[in-house]
Amino acid sequence: MKWIVITSPDFISVEAAFINRLFEHGLDILHLRKPGSEVADCQRLLDGINPRWLSRIVVHDHFELCSMYSLKGVHLNGRNPLPPEGHSGTVSRSCHSLEEITKYGASCDYMTLSPIFDSVSKQGYLSAFTAQQLLSAKDCGIITSKVIALGGVTLQNIPKVKEYGFGGVAILGDVWKRMTDSNVDDYLDALRSALP
Repeated sequence: MKWIVITSPDFISVEAAFINRLFEHGLDILHLRKPGSEVADCQRLLDGINPRWLSRIVVHDHFELCSMYSLKGVHLNGRNPLPPEGHSGTVSRSCHSLEEITKYGASCDYMTLSPIFDSVSKQGYLSAFTAQQLLSAKDCGIITSKVIALGGVTLQNIPKVKEYGFGGVAILGDVWKRMTDSNVDDYLDALRSALP
C-alpha cells in the first residue's frame, strides 16, 4: 500500500528536515500542498529537501516546479483542474465522491478520496461515506489500488482502509501534529509497517 503524506498548508520551521525524515522512514510520496503560497517559498522548501527524494514529490500548485526540480508529478484539484501542457510525470486528482472516482479514473495515475474518516486537522470535517458504501464501492470495482484514502487516516484505522480496498493512505494531520513528539520515529516506523 502507498504511504503518502500531504504537507501542512502553512510553512513550518524545520519542515524540510522533517520531510527528509519521513522519506528515511519509508514514505512513498510527499504531496506539496501550500495553497496561496508564493512559488519562491515552495522553492526554498524544495531546496532544503535532500535531492534524492525530489522524484517522489507531487505538487498541488506551481506546476512549473515539476519540471524545474524533476518532481514526480502534479495533483489536480479545484484550483488547478488540468495538467500543464507537455507534462510527462504522474497525474493525481482530489475526489470527494464515488462518482468522481469513476469519472476521472482512466485519466489519472491515482486519486485521493475524502473524507473517509472524521478529519484530524479540520475540526467539523466529518466522514462523507458509510462503511457499507465503501465496501459496496470495493465490490463494484470503484475503489481499487488507484484510490487513496484521505481524511482522518491514523495508524489505528489503517486496518479499515485495507478492508475497504484502498491502494494506500494520504495522511496530513496525524503526522504533522506528532512532528515534535519524542517517539515520532517509532510512530513513523509503525506507519510504514502497517502499509506493506
